[in-house]
Amino acid sequence: MNGNGNNIDKASITVRIRYDALSLLSMLLISAIFFSCHSPKDLSSTSKKKYSLIFDGKTLDGWDYDPQYWRVENGTLVGEVTLANLLKRNSFIIKKGLITKDFDLKVEYRITTGGNSGINYRSETIDSLPYAMRGYQSDIDGKNFFTGQNYEERGRTTLAYHGEKVIVNPANDSIRFNKNIRNNAWLNRSVVSSAPPDSLNKFIKNGDWNECRVIVKGNRLLHYINGVLMSDVTDNDTKNRKLSGSLGVQVHVGPPMKIEYRNFRLKEL
Repeated sequence: MNGNGNNIDKASITVRIRYDALSLLSMLLISAIFFSCHSPKDLSSTSKKKYSLIFDGKTLDGWDYDPQYWRVENGTLVGEVTLANLLKRNSFIIKKGLITKDFDLKVEYRITTGGNSGINYRSETIDSLPYAMRGYQSDIDGKNFFTGQNYEERGRTTLAYHGEKVIVNPANDSIRFNKNIRNNAWLNRSVVSSAPPDSLNKFIKNGDWNECRVIVKGNRLLHYINGVLMSDVTDNDTKNRKLSGSLGVQVHVGPPMKIEYRNFRLKEL
């Protein structure tokens, strides 16, 4: 290659480096704006109540569950799906007698790469389907496609992808009459701001323990992983939102998986 060719290559490399640097800077700025919108103290710091353990690490007393999929092991709550007991639909372990309204929840989790789980809150059980729930969910998956997003199980589907601050707009009808779902996402919502998923996923430890935190007050729903805001929903849809309901944890239809939870702590706000 002649000298001119080398000069062109060097110029191209320089331009590329500058472009990559600007792209990284833009991503970091967007992330900083999103992360700085709210801290966990915004909604929960005024509460003088203390956290209470809702799983004792020894038994599943006080929980409703299918023993094929849930057990206690080494102080952790374990949900596991194997080739011998594949699911036909999602199955939950549900805390008996606990109604979540305004609260601050902290729990540590560890999930296998192919795993899919989530923490349901302000949800309702379904009489015709054992161990099934309908309601808000702080999503968790092993590949971090969805971790931290707000997904409404058997309801409006995705309300906020991870990295999004969303306002869910009022609906004219209840969900059963509404055609506002497409590609497993609720359309009647406004995205106020967003952060690139890669900027969030770097804070999640694959194959290791992470802390999920859910802070809910009124119609404001905040999901955090390891102290980082993953999704922020203001639900103005009075026809379909729920202000109270049950708490449960999910194992999802799909390939074999394992999810572990420990240090389940809940504080009312």
